[in-house]
Amino acid sequence: MKILYIHQYFKTPDEGGANRSYFMAQALKAKGHEVEILTAHNEKKAVSKDIDRLKVHYLPVRYENQFGFLRRIKAFLHFIILCKNFINKHNEFDKIIATSTPLTVGFIAVWAQKRFDIPFIFEVRDLWPEAPIQMGVIKNPFLKFWLKKQELRFYKSAERVIALSPGMRNHIEKIAPKVKVELIPNVADCDFFERVEKKDEDLVLQYGVKNKFVVSYFGAVGPVNDLMSLIKCAELSMHLPMRFLIMGEGSSLPEIKDYVAKNQLKNIFFIPYGTKEDVRDVMNVTDACYVSFLHKPVLRTNSPNKFFDAIASGKLIITNIQGWIRGLVEKRHIGFFADSDFPAEFGEKIKPFIDSSELLNKYQQASRSTAEQFFSRRELSHHFVQAVEGKNYQHEAEIRSIFSLSA
Repeated sequence: MKILYIHQYFKTPDEGGANRSYFMAQALKAKGHEVEILTAHNEKKAVSKDIDRLKVHYLPVRYENQFGFLRRIKAFLHFIILCKNFINKHNEFDKIIATSTPLTVGFIAVWAQKRFDIPFIFEVRDLWPEAPIQMGVIKNPFLKFWLKKQELRFYKSAERVIALSPGMRNHIEKIAPKVKVELIPNVADCDFFERVEKKDEDLVLQYGVKNKFVVSYFGAVGPVNDLMSLIKCAELSMHLPMRFLIMGEGSSLPEIKDYVAKNQLKNIFFIPYGTKEDVRDVMNVTDACYVSFLHKPVLRTNSPNKFFDAIASGKLIITNIQGWIRGLVEKRHIGFFADSDFPAEFGEKIKPFIDSSELLNKYQQASRSTAEQFFSRRELSHHFVQAVEGKNYQHEAEIRSIFSLSA
């Protein structure tokens, strides 16, 4: 098949960030499919590139994490228009994969389906519009109603829907019970990341963490990510032999840096956002990874990339997220839940791992084992290919049931 994969935020491993689309496209290529990516970049002109045997079309749509709601909506609408123009000229595709966020990518897929009779797979990475509604960004009742109606239309129009977490699948099956939904979580790249037995001494010196227990945060630093919850934990852990490394970017980062400087939190260090190789270097000196979101019901359904990189690296997981992530962390004994409302408890929960390398090692081994057993990139990529090809495939991890792990 000739497949068009539409993802506004497509990233390659060299760029850092979420690489799911890259790996899934590569898996499709490996099975003999011809895959083209339609995405956006912050340049002024459209450009097409051949990247690792993938043809990637970059449309000129400026987008920054710092954008407010209206500028984001403008970028989403601009992307829709340019994608339609592209598909009008290039409509020889057998199938489209449309991946959200944003939800607006669904408009492109439904339009192409009606105009050129191209079936599409709808991949749901976040529950829109429920997320911005619960965040208070969308308040108008008529807009809420209209967006939810569009969401349902996208699900019903799709040949198949792919959900990235149990909570997402539950939501989709509840509002569209007749829709075929596949649960294919984010993947743990166990080939790229590895669990190291001993930290690299050069990297230890580079990051200034000699004889320190290191907690790291990777990824977006926006309002929904609640990184301030980690800062509060660090503030109350000044007496412990710890260092907190933050490698991220986003609209909340300047405010957080100001808070750290103002309060002279010497145990927190900020690292420039980097490539996947840079992430692996920081992982090397890391003992535990922090995974966080605000306490909103819809955010409990998220499938954060940083979690999967962390377990692939065999790290202790600390999370403030209720829902399936917490269930998995606690039932697999790979970390602990740190309640954002009670940051003082963090020190009590982390201290046993600081005091006992044996306990830390046990949890880290379980973390890597969880990645290999349930979230292997090879297995989940195969499941993804089967879904796109229209075949029924029951992933072994799903048989063992991700639901039972996270209930």
